[in-house]
Amino acid sequence: MDRVALRGLKARGHHGVFQKEREEGQTFIVDLTLGLDTRPAAAEDDLSKTVHYGIVAEEVVAVVEGEPVNLIETLAERIAQTCLKHDGVQEVEVCVHKPDAPITVPFDDVTVTITRSRV
Repeated sequence: MDRVALRGLKARGHHGVFQKEREEGQTFIVDLTLGLDTRPAAAEDDLSKTVHYGIVAEEVVAVVEGEPVNLIETLAERIAQTCLKHDGVQEVEVCVHKPDAPITVPFDDVTVTITRSRV
């Protein structure tokens, strides 16, 4: 299976279990790896035979900016299901970064990574 990756998609969302997170929001960063067969697109040099990563990026940002959830695990699942709606995408790995998580000790990042497939 071939891979198409998008790294560092940024959007402001209001996800989290604390009221302050819901009210003020924060930046979330998403990395995606889409698994699909790119041979038909390459053979014909035809965008319609692969995934349009620009559209996927817009849809993922819309999910992050959309309805708030408590957990980034839930957010990752919603993103994965959005990606799997695209014809040809057989598998997706989603990594959601929450670099401004409300943690009381120094840290660089919090991430949740999931892998989902059609099968």
